[in-house]
Amino acid sequence: LVGQRSSSAMAQAGSPILEGLTEVATLASSCPLPHLADGSTTGLRHHTTAAASKELKRAAFMQQPNEAHVALAPYQALPVTGPIAFRTGESRQTELPVLEPDAASTPEEREARINEVIERYIKKLQERTAHHMGYPYNLDFNYGALESLTKYSINNLGDPFIESNYGVHSREFEVGVLNWFARLWEIDEEEYYGYITTCGTEGNLHGIYVGRENLPDGILYASTESHYSVFKAARMYRMEAVKVSCLATGEIDYEDLRAHLLANKEKPAILNVNIGTTVKGAVDDLDKVLDILKDCGFTEDRFFIHCDGALFGMMMPFLNKDAPMVTFKKPIGSVSVSGHKFIGAPVPCGVVITRFKYVMALSSDVEYLNSRDATIMGSRNGHAPIYLWYTLTQKGYEGMQADVERCMRNAHVLKNMLQSAGIKTMLNELSNTVVFERPLEESFVRKWQLACEGDIAHVVVMPNINIEKLEEFLQDLVQSRARVSIAAAKSVSTVARALEAQL
Repeated sequence: LVGQRSSSAMAQAGSPILEGLTEVATLASSCPLPHLADGSTTGLRHHTTAAASKELKRAAFMQQPNEAHVALAPYQALPVTGPIAFRTGESRQTELPVLEPDAASTPEEREARINEVIERYIKKLQERTAHHMGYPYNLDFNYGALESLTKYSINNLGDPFIESNYGVHSREFEVGVLNWFARLWEIDEEEYYGYITTCGTEGNLHGIYVGRENLPDGILYASTESHYSVFKAARMYRMEAVKVSCLATGEIDYEDLRAHLLANKEKPAILNVNIGTTVKGAVDDLDKVLDILKDCGFTEDRFFIHCDGALFGMMMPFLNKDAPMVTFKKPIGSVSVSGHKFIGAPVPCGVVITRFKYVMALSSDVEYLNSRDATIMGSRNGHAPIYLWYTLTQKGYEGMQADVERCMRNAHVLKNMLQSAGIKTMLNELSNTVVFERPLEESFVRKWQLACEGDIAHVVVMPNINIEKLEEFLQDLVQSRARVSIAAAKSVSTVARALEAQL
């Protein structure tokens, strides 16, 4: 194996699948590494202009002691509790200025300028879409037939099941999509409540919100590899939260969960169960969690389970395996998925379903809408339900199952390809997320838009990723690793020459 990080660094990052590797080379960053400040922005918000704010931030950053400066790769995500990064150079997001009308130019010339900007942006999107491997978005969709809808301000504000005074909506599409998911997760139409969300995070916020409103003194339990939005919800709702440790696969540690539940058995439990973790794609076993709750003395009126199925919650119902299925026939409280991930959509969106009896705790009348509302948002994108309805209607359950089977098959193909190239790899049984050694070349990580954490990276095999794309990716990865090896060998020879010159 060539060009990998030191075993000590891997141990610190907690990557058991990479244990035993030894360091060969470390390349210099292809982008300037910014520093981290301590996040102090006192006084900055009192300045009104963007330029003044930018200069004050820079000045505040430069006044920080050197000990507070930590190198951060441009593509790395910041720790949730870490300081703010003031990024400069290539790693800083550039702005696209708004084009003010030029009195000296004709309307046709102004339109040509705008079209030129848009055409350049489209070319950028085409290139970035062609090298998209690290994030769970299905880019294989075509909503050209719906383009005429963009001229309408479609807003599904308020309750999706009740007409409001605002008539330009798509509630009929939304309820159709919700009923499709209700059948998927086995709950009667009269017994559920749900809506089309803006994203998977809103689904988590809503599910945990419903749990908190029904069990006000409940403690939130979630694994350390849960999506960051779960603990964001705990902070927003001022909930007591317990982080449960994980197994090496990313699955929740059931014995640690049991220990925490027993230690707090006097309080109700609100649990987040992951149906596919963000980094390793691990699925928490819902049946084991339910058994542990029963063993610890929690009756069904003293716990609420939210299932975060952002990506894999949409896929698991179609697997022909003996998997711990997510269904409302089991005593769960809510399920959420992202719509733009596996289904695919040009806008972020999602679906959340809960039991109607639970949502009554947070539903309220809104007089000026002539409706009720139990959602997180007020105004909701009315185009998103139409996109979801369009794809689900075209594909149906059988089409979705074919997509799932192809993704799972290609995930195993990629795993075998990586292993054949001598690259350490991990793939959970119930997952389309292939985890492997983090590439050292930042240019490669940025080109393929890989999601990295510590010393691992992953590829999420979605419907738009075919075998040809996997071949292109692997060839590029092998060449990247070879460049690292060559750089390592040359560094050794450079040191040898220097020593020889001193003899």
